[in-house]
Amino acid sequence: MAANKNLAALSYEGVSVWLDDISRTRLESGNLAELIADNSVVGVTSNPAIFSKAISQGDGYTGQLKDLAVRGVSAEAAVRTMTAFDIRWACDVLRTVYDTTGGVDGRVSLEVDPRSAYDTEKTIAEARYLWWLVDRPNLMIKIPATKEGLPAITAALAEGISVNVTLIFSLERYREVIDAYMAGLEKALENGRDVSRIKSVASFFVSRVDSEIDKRLDAIGSDEAKALKGRAAVANARLAYKEYEDAFATDRWTRVAERGATAQRPLWASTSVKNPDYRDVMYVEDLVAGNTVNTMPEDTLEAFADHGEAVSGTVTPHYADAADVLLRLEELGVDYADVVRKLEDEGVQKFIDPWNDLLAQVQTELDKQRS
Repeated sequence: MAANKNLAALSYEGVSVWLDDISRTRLESGNLAELIADNSVVGVTSNPAIFSKAISQGDGYTGQLKDLAVRGVSAEAAVRTMTAFDIRWACDVLRTVYDTTGGVDGRVSLEVDPRSAYDTEKTIAEARYLWWLVDRPNLMIKIPATKEGLPAITAALAEGISVNVTLIFSLERYREVIDAYMAGLEKALENGRDVSRIKSVASFFVSRVDSEIDKRLDAIGSDEAKALKGRAAVANARLAYKEYEDAFATDRWTRVAERGATAQRPLWASTSVKNPDYRDVMYVEDLVAGNTVNTMPEDTLEAFADHGEAVSGTVTPHYADAADVLLRLEELGVDYADVVRKLEDEGVQKFIDPWNDLLAQVQTELDKQRS
């Protein structure tokens, strides 16, 4: 099968296509390898909800669960063993991409325990453990961009751990994430590490911004409010890209880059469209910019493959309009600071809940195997 033209065009514009999904079935069937060959997929991201769904469907984990039950391991240890197995396998499938891109792509992300999102030391310890457990150079450890997560990001990078910074909603927090990245590389250099091998992406969440702000606009109910629906998320992401351009053009960055470091790429996450009235690929088409990543669930990937259009420059020419959208929202009474605070809190909880569900689900399966 020939490579999909729409996704190939998106890649040509500098957008790396990552799949926001993983499962034992996808790996066993060779589907991930097919997506790499046919749909320009060059990376994979995961989260607790994805693993909870994967383990609940099919029998791909039955044999491993039986062995874990016989060994008498805890549900938490079982979850880590099974997820690390899948991540390691995906890393191996993507290893050729990793090698041919110099480590830029071919990446697979595994998240720290989300219950540690507000505990810096636990997050650092978890990042070290997962990095050791998977033991693949193309792994990325996902660390949430909470206040407590920022120093953990710096610490992990300083130890040579590649990091996918997740749950970024606000421009202010994104600036802090970039600072944490640069600080981590500076410390890595002080530690004598080869910074050219350390990579990072900053996952800026998109669709959830529209979901929250659209609710507030509906409550306002004016014509001006209705006219702004579905515009906040893209505007927010476009201004994040401007922050990226500005930050990685500074003297501070130049000093690190001269030692072999590469810029932390913006990653557009939460790109599935929640409102059926909106074009289903808008969070891909409207965010085409060089040196970015778009991580898509399979439905969005398939939609873009079918009818997506990769038009060059849908970000940088629109900075003024994006700033105007956020200004008009504030004038209408939509409190940006409150929106992003709420989304971060909810985002952490949306990872904790499926993590707890996953632990309970695995405990039930272990008990069945032992009975």
